[in-house]
Amino acid sequence: MDLLDRVLDRGLVINTDIIITLAGVPLVALSIRAAIASIDTMEKSGFMIGWDRSIRSGSTGDSTQQQ
Repeated sequence: MDLLDRVLDRGLVINTDIIITLAGVPLVALSIRAAIASIDTMEKSGFMIGWDRSIRSGSTGDSTQQQ
């Protein structure tokens, strides 16, 4: 649990590229980026503020806008 607390407190970003090839020919390319952190940590960093406010207020408007 100490590791989980540290990740939620500081945040973690996973950035990876996956390319599936067949006989040397690239067929599928995926670029994945994920951020894991607590809402408080994300707000301190300036991410997801608009989304968090809309969720807490219960509005159903556009929640993808970041401030």
